Amino acid sequence: MQTYKEEFIEFMVECDVLKFGTFTLKSGRISPFYMNAGAYVTGKQLMKLGEYYAKAIHDAYGDDFDVLFGPAYKGIPLSVAATIAFAKLYDKEIRYCSNRKEIKDHGDAGILLGSEIKDGDRVVIIEDVTTSGKSIDETFPIIKAQGNVEVIGLMVSLNRLEKGKGGKAALQEIEENYGIKTGAIVNMKEVTEYLYGKELGGKVVIDDKIKKAIDDYYKEYGVKNA
Repeated sequence: MQTYKEEFIEFMVECDVLKFGTFTLKSGRISPFYMNAGAYVTGKQLMKLGEYYAKAIHDAYGDDFDVLFGPAYKGIPLSVAATIAFAKLYDKEIRYCSNRKEIKDHGDAGILLGSEIKDGDRVVIIEDVTTSGKSIDETFPIIKAQGNVEVIGLMVSLNRLEKGKGGKAALQEIEENYGIKTGAIVNMKEVTEYLYGKELGGKVVIDDKIKKAIDDYYKEYGVKNA
């Protein structure tokens, strides 16, 4: 596992973004872990987060794309932070774009904010985490409606490695349904292996009890061969 991935795992824990315990997800599943990207709130945190995303996006897609699209609302700061980091790390100007939940009818009107998306653009979508793949069903048509646009990929920060709506991994279903490449900075298998028995901030992050809860959870909701 690359060093930046290990650093990112520790970063999620230190920022209180990745928590372990008992959590009820939007899907109704009772999960032993929970990730909340909304907990990245400071300038330094967003600066580092953007760099982790930029490295993962560069690893997966290089720099042969034009727009980084962050779906509202959490995707907006992610797209901004990652485009800034891309310019800093790779000296490449990528435009950021996001959608509005409500269409604006005056001034900077329309459903998009940031850069416009135009014919010939190659787009990478950036999100925090994908559990079921529902958000991409809303995002993809918005992007494709802007013209002759190619969506080449989706990058999330954490792949939960759970079954999506059709019983396969959510990211795998997205690849099959939309014909795009998906990626994540890290996945939960990497997170669990790295944090099991590891002490951060004076306490072991994943002890035997939490590890068993994670294992039991994946027996029910995990995807095979993950």
